Amino acid sequence: MRHLYVHVPFCARRCSYCDFAIAVRRRVPSERFVGAVGAEYRARHETEQWGDGGFETVYLGGGTPSQLPPDAVRRLLDTFPRAPNAEVTLEANPDDVTAQAVSAWRAAGVNRVSLGIQSFDDRVLAWMHRLHDADAARRAFAVLREGGIPSVSTDLIFALPGVLGHDVRSDLDTILALGPDHVSAYGLTLEPRTPYARWAHRGTAPPADDERYAAEFQAVHDALTGTGFEHYEVSNYARPGARSRHNSAYWVGANYVGLGPAAHGLRGRERRWNLRDWAAYEPVAVAGRDPVADREHLDDGQRFLERVFLGLRTAEGLPASDAERLAPAPLLAAERAGWLTVSDRVRPTPAGWLVVEALVASLTTLPEGG
Repeated sequence: MRHLYVHVPFCARRCSYCDFAIAVRRRVPSERFVGAVGAEYRARHETEQWGDGGFETVYLGGGTPSQLPPDAVRRLLDTFPRAPNAEVTLEANPDDVTAQAVSAWRAAGVNRVSLGIQSFDDRVLAWMHRLHDADAARRAFAVLREGGIPSVSTDLIFALPGVLGHDVRSDLDTILALGPDHVSAYGLTLEPRTPYARWAHRGTAPPADDERYAAEFQAVHDALTGTGFEHYEVSNYARPGARSRHNSAYWVGANYVGLGPAAHGLRGRERRWNLRDWAAYEPVAVAGRDPVADREHLDDGQRFLERVFLGLRTAEGLPASDAERLAPAPLLAAERAGWLTVSDRVRPTPAGWLVVEALVASLTTLPEGG
């Protein structure tokens, strides 16, 4: 077990499109959180026998990990043994980035920050219920650079409702001018029980149609790859050498530990996930009991299906050994349609990434009984 994800659920406000497991708090219970996660780590490390050696990657996600006071970030990270060259990522919102915080994060071992910018259009940010504006995002990026964070990633959301008049190319120009090491670009999705879902249902913010979604996806791809970024996963771009080691571990099916409310983990054939709500998770973890909500055992068919889905989300695609198990007629049709290239490996094209779920469904069949 060489990869660790810690879910920090606290947010100052819920974004209009967000259905993640978060806890909106005016005051973050940082002491209690660090104590609960530490208790879960110690109990599970002892019973599950994860082995010796430090984690190669640690990812503090959320929620908004930067809502934790810097000293709490240090104490949380001090809980876990880490390899000397470990990648340690902290997700941060621009409004939490200060010179003092960055200095403390760096001293605590953070060497990668994922900055939740989303857009540089103030109207869009207000619609998203973000608490920062475009100027704050620019300042935060500069502070991270000046503070010596070795790798900075920025988030971008495209395919917003047309009524917003969002210009994704303007956002791309600003991002390229900043010069991040990594960009995560996500097409906006409509999730149930969110303000965005209500607005879409009322007709005040209809989602982008497939044609505009595809056009903006292609615009992001062209702008970033045209300036030296590697499009290495459907939503992720990196300068050479700046890929997310932690997320890349997910995509190749590596084992990983998940701590904190709603955190998922994978060990061999078993996937598990914790109690979703902070209020339910905390007392169980503090008592030294396993806060697991449920588990599932992956059979051979499920493991293969997952391997295909994850593989076709990445630029590396699938090896020939897996390609031999794909349905031959749909594979040939996908190659002719320009969705895949087939040689020593089966690799997706940008057009293929746009239809990856349908593509996987057409290429895979589960074995009988699987």
